[in-house]
Amino acid sequence: MTSGDFGKPEIPDDLFECALFLRNNIIGLTTEGGSEAAYKLARRKLMDDPTSKRLMPTFARFSNDAASVRSELSSVASGSGSWSIRRGHVNNAFVPLLNFLESGGGAADSAITDGLDAYDAPAVHAFWAKALERRTIDPDGAVTAASTLLEEVCKHIIEDSGNKWQAKWNVPKLYSEAAKILKLALSQHQEEVFKTILGNCQSVVQSIGSLRNNGGDAHAGGRSRVPFKPRHAALTVNLAGSMALFLIETWPARVEEKRIGDR
Repeated sequence: MTSGDFGKPEIPDDLFECALFLRNNIIGLTTEGGSEAAYKLARRKLMDDPTSKRLMPTFARFSNDAASVRSELSSVASGSGSWSIRRGHVNNAFVPLLNFLESGGGAADSAITDGLDAYDAPAVHAFWAKALERRTIDPDGAVTAASTLLEEVCKHIIEDSGNKWQAKWNVPKLYSEAAKILKLALSQHQEEVFKTILGNCQSVVQSIGSLRNNGGDAHAGGRSRVPFKPRHAALTVNLAGSMALFLIETWPARVEEKRIGDR
């Protein structure tokens, strides 16, 4: 626990416990209870963690003080019986963050989040956050978001290179074109070890694209459709995030190579 000196509220060090603490304090604030000082400290602790920040309910993420969060939640419901509605809204809004923290989401997710944050592409950030948020509560949706994340990254790289993509291209085709730009295509390498690694990367992207078509929520699946389990979604999201980060981190290296070559 943090120090309680000088009257400061004690905020749990554990992020999961901190999120619970913040949720309960916000529920208190909706009835003129709760603590503004505790709200600010718990909110700041979670906002300082990149992944927790992205999964924070909007009404908390963009409300710096108790008055602001009360104002945000008053728009959810007012009048007789409104407290119960607001409480339910707060509880539901914290589910993605609490599920993420309870499942042990941590270092790997944060590393990918930090890397994607450095890339100026709001759509990429949005789909990564959506994929993380849905891993436990909506595995099918998480798989779709993971595939769309790769799609967005490839499109951005193609556009940033000055080239154009076609609307009919699927994820494997987009990856193929982006890989050529980044010099990650198998045909651009002779060393077997690199060809093996890059071949596996290509297979991962193709598999994620297939998962989206066969089991994600982007398309109807008919009677034969088998829904994903949270563990399947977690694996898919982690693989997609790692691949997206690899592509994004490779792009500046290729830009620098071209700059040096053009001298």
